[in-house]
Amino acid sequence: MSFQNITRGNINEFIIGGFDTVQRPLAVGVVLLIMYVLVMIVNFANIYFIILDKRLHQPMYLFICNLAVVDMLYSTSSCPTMIGVLLVGCKTISYVPCIVQMFVFHLSNIMEMFAIAVMAFDRFIAIGSPLQYQSILTNVRCVLITMLLWMVACVVLIILPVTVLPLPLCQSTLKYLFCDYSAVVRASCVDPNPYFNTTSIISLFLIFGTFGFICFSYLKIIIVVVKMSSMSDKKKVFQTCFSHLIVIVCYYAPTFVLIVLTRIGVVLTLEERHGLMVGSILGPSLVNPFIYCLKTKEIRNKILRILSKVEPAF
Repeated sequence: MSFQNITRGNINEFIIGGFDTVQRPLAVGVVLLIMYVLVMIVNFANIYFIILDKRLHQPMYLFICNLAVVDMLYSTSSCPTMIGVLLVGCKTISYVPCIVQMFVFHLSNIMEMFAIAVMAFDRFIAIGSPLQYQSILTNVRCVLITMLLWMVACVVLIILPVTVLPLPLCQSTLKYLFCDYSAVVRASCVDPNPYFNTTSIISLFLIFGTFGFICFSYLKIIIVVVKMSSMSDKKKVFQTCFSHLIVIVCYYAPTFVLIVLTRIGVVLTLEERHGLMVGSILGPSLVNPFIYCLKTKEIRNKILRILSKVEPAF
């Protein structure tokens, strides 16, 4: 059968070819496996400790739980496939699981932005209107806001299956690390540019929209801090916001690096793009829970008590 005659009807699975040029796939796979396991353990631990301690049933910690769920989903949407390719050599994925993976990956990517943005809003209310904080952000409202953000993300992402499912496929090998929108569109028989242009507009709107909202929130926080006369209050505000600022940098830095390099004409190799993508997935997902575990005194004390009860085996 000729390449031109291949259609969607006889392509029922894809071959993941993004790691074909990796020199030491086993070593890379082990590193990814360790990082993925750590992501799942520390994020689950964060959720567990917050649920267990009623003193932490507050808006900020509910948003931290949501971020932990998003981080786990974000990593799980891609890492098992990459680990399977590198360690087991399982390079094939069926069409339907591929489409599901694509949707879940982009859903968790959008929710990562929303989760970080809503946490900036939480800090803005807590610092700008501390006396009204409890009345403005109740636990019920936080849950409703979180549910609304998940629904908005799902509605935005309807464009993915709507545009991908009708496409005729011309090749079964994906030059990417897993199934995302770009990979599936490039496997089709159509010109990918119109599809990429549409999704690029949506992506840039979401990236710069959420980042702009975060910047606006912190600008307001800075104005409040400047008006403070007490140095201790200023220090307390800095300590409150510092962990969230690290989370913002870990997520947005790889994205902005890729955008800037592309805009100034730097042509990145496929391997370099893959590296930035893996870093943008695992970096925040691994850093976020450690930051909040170390920041939260109650969680820190629980971990120390658990470790102190672990007796040495000899």
